[in-house]
Amino acid sequence: MPGMDGGDGLERRLVELETRLAFQEHALSELSEALAEARLERARSDELLQLVLADLRGLRGALYADPASEPPPPHY
Repeated sequence: MPGMDGGDGLERRLVELETRLAFQEHALSELSEALAEARLERARSDELLQLVLADLRGLRGALYADPASEPPPPHY
């Protein structure tokens, strides 16, 4: 019954391919979710950095608004 063995082998290969495909689809879904989370975290970090830089600019402006209040250069 060579026809039966060939059919069983083909079915076995098909099941293996379907299993691999399901695993790859699952892995791709997990990677997609991780990428989306990383992008959100990056956006939050960028926003926080912009806020910190704005605060720093404000502090610089407040500290050195009057040129006479600037400290002398280190060599004086």
